[in-house]
Amino acid sequence: MVLAVLLSAIVLIGWTLVSERYFPQAAAPETAEIAATSSDALTAPATSAAATLLPQQALAKGARVTIETPRLKGSLNLRGARFDDLVLRDYRISLDEGAGPVRLFSPSGAAGAYFAQYGWTGAGAPPVDALWATDSTRLSPETPVTLSWTSAAGVRFEQRLEVDENFLFTVTQRVVNASGAAVSYQPWGLVSRLGEGPEQNAFNLHVGPLGVLDGTLKDSGLDFESLREDGNQSFTSKGGWLGMTEKYWLAALVPDQSRDLKANFIAAPPTPAGNVYQVDYLSSALVVPAGASGETVQRLFAGAKEVALLDRYRDEFGIPRLDRAVSWGWFEAIAQPIFYLLSWLFKITGNFGLAIIGLTIIIRLILFPIANKQFESMAKMRVVAPRMKALQEKYKDDKPRLQQEMMTLYKDEKVNPLAGCLPLIVQIPIFYALYKTLLVSTEMRHQPFALWIKDLSAPDPLTPLNLFGAIDWQPPAIIAIGVLPLLLGVTMWLQQRLNPTPLDPVQKQVFAIMPWMFMFIMAPFAAGLQLYWTVNNIVSIAQQAYMLRKYPMPATPPSQAVVEAKPIKPQTAKPQAANKPAAPQRRAKPSRGRAK
Repeated sequence: MVLAVLLSAIVLIGWTLVSERYFPQAAAPETAEIAATSSDALTAPATSAAATLLPQQALAKGARVTIETPRLKGSLNLRGARFDDLVLRDYRISLDEGAGPVRLFSPSGAAGAYFAQYGWTGAGAPPVDALWATDSTRLSPETPVTLSWTSAAGVRFEQRLEVDENFLFTVTQRVVNASGAAVSYQPWGLVSRLGEGPEQNAFNLHVGPLGVLDGTLKDSGLDFESLREDGNQSFTSKGGWLGMTEKYWLAALVPDQSRDLKANFIAAPPTPAGNVYQVDYLSSALVVPAGASGETVQRLFAGAKEVALLDRYRDEFGIPRLDRAVSWGWFEAIAQPIFYLLSWLFKITGNFGLAIIGLTIIIRLILFPIANKQFESMAKMRVVAPRMKALQEKYKDDKPRLQQEMMTLYKDEKVNPLAGCLPLIVQIPIFYALYKTLLVSTEMRHQPFALWIKDLSAPDPLTPLNLFGAIDWQPPAIIAIGVLPLLLGVTMWLQQRLNPTPLDPVQKQVFAIMPWMFMFIMAPFAAGLQLYWTVNNIVSIAQQAYMLRKYPMPATPPSQAVVEAKPIKPQTAKPQAANKPAAPQRRAKPSRGRAK
């Protein structure tokens, strides 16, 4: 009871946060040329206000190298060698017909400018806005590209760009020293963006700068708001990675893992167009003798946070804890296995809705021994319920004595009143882990189930308030009760009908309204979560029906005489001695009551 009320309070109090997370308002268009501001070692051209441009208009300025892979499409700006134009071919903005692909990077001058860039710092190094020469105009998995720039002293800087069939770029930075003296340069990389995007950081989802440095996930205090209010942050590390994350997408810099670096998380001074945020790193110096060359290898992840792909890159390229880019939350140890089990079931069924149903059944089978104990305890509670009620009536004005006598009754009858809470306690982390899986896993995004459920990661779209879609109107989330929430409430009510009726009238009223209250609470949540809870209720009803046959109700409730036949244990020695001859008869009557 306490857990149920507590969970309800948490959900109700957190409703504002949840509604903002699930139903974010569209962000206003942002305009300006994004700054390449960086750490102390980097300087940037001045930012300036600019008219809002469409990406196509901004892309028309300057020379570019086309980027084309099975899953990515875009271009690289030769001015600064910026990755500033990238769309994800496999992912659409929405399920609406004609919706375009998700855009990750946008060029300066366009709304939501967002890019990644690599370079060097040191005497004679290429400026951040250098114009690079290229040996090819197309970058693909089969055709790498080499960019080059030569200083006045004769030092040649090269960036060899490669891309795989998914979302990983490899940037090999090479310095060829044709000057007459040794040179020293520090490689750097940055990801910079204008504005925060449509998603916002929340208690259950990290959005904004993050990284893994010295083997530790750095995300606390690195969201956009914290950087604005508390100031920039810096860390030192050997290897690691850092970048910016959204719910489903990630842009991550992966420095040379053999080199020391300084990582910076920056909120630049506001511009007329909005706030500029940046993550960058500065590696230890690369010393190149005269007539020699030296190189470092960096990587850039720019794409969807697919769990299997992040795991593969982590293992194949030694990128430490890249899988932590997915915001699993507190129950990561449970959420990840649940995701892997869901993925396995999806491979078998080909439908994530069926996979969720299979997951529900598997979890219920695993928890069956606990449920068996729960129902056994509930059966005993039904037997002793009349005696408990008699005690409540007799000692209604003496609460301490009532508690004492109830504990004695539980002990004599070997009843554990908390046994019924154990399945709920066990399922809380499972339920939350599934919630996080549906919330943050890219694999669940836009996954259909059947009939009207086109996206299991979004709320049930059908509601009687708009005549199940017949009226072109979407009611507010809190009252948009879909079909699945309705089924959830009805099945929860049926499940409670099979449970013993609480003796306390307040508890009885609370349990009576809980199914309908949760129907409203769950309405804004993902349809996959509603499906899990509804199926869980149906399986629980089936289990309870079986358990009721195994532990049936007493054929005839104990009479009032039987209830009163067991006297309350006295507190003095003298009355206890006087009652000793009647003890055998007192024990026998309750036994006959239970046999009935």
